[in-house]
Amino acid sequence: MVNRSRAANRDHFEAIAVQALGFIAADPERLGRFLAQTGIGPHRIRDAARDPSFLAGVLDHLAGDEKLLLAFAADAGLTPEQVAQAHAALNGDRFERS
Repeated sequence: MVNRSRAANRDHFEAIAVQALGFIAADPERLGRFLAQTGIGPHRIRDAARDPSFLAGVLDHLAGDEKLLLAFAADAGLTPEQVAQAHAALNGDRFERS
C-alpha cells in the first residue's frame, strides 16, 4: 500500500511539472529563456517531458525565479509550497530514483 501511495504522489508531482512546462511553453519569452538555460531544442521538449529528471529540471527552473514560480502557482491554482514540495520530491528529497 505504501508503494502505491508513493507512486500516486510521484505521479501527482510529475503532473505539476508537466503543467509547469505547459505554463512556460505558453509564453514565447518564458519558453525562450527556458530553452536557453537548459540547452534543449524546442523540437525535443515533447520527448524530454517523458523523462523524470527533465521534469525535475522544469521545477528547478521555476525555483530559480521567484516571480516565475509565483506566477505559475497562481495560474495553476497551487500554493508556492505545493510547487516546492513537487520540486523537492522530483529532485529525490523524498523518493528514490528508479
